[in-house]
Amino acid sequence: MLFFRSEERVREWSKSRGTPVQPLVSMGQLWMLATTWYSTRLQETSRRPQPDEMCGIFADIGLTGDFWNPKSDTFG
Repeated sequence: MLFFRSEERVREWSKSRGTPVQPLVSMGQLWMLATTWYSTRLQETSRRPQPDEMCGIFADIGLTGDFWNPKSDTFG
């Protein structure tokens, strides 16, 4: 994971390395993802979310598209 000051800096970095810009996540989305994903981590029954649960978590945070679909085998 790389952190950038702005989307413009992401585009500059990607262009300078000849790589496509991948899906971006804001700090707010990252925080919501972490607190949701690990909300039960200290419970004895904690487990990794299943693919359908992952889709729901990602959608609630606004992360959409094939990249965020754990059932997809393409990451366009």
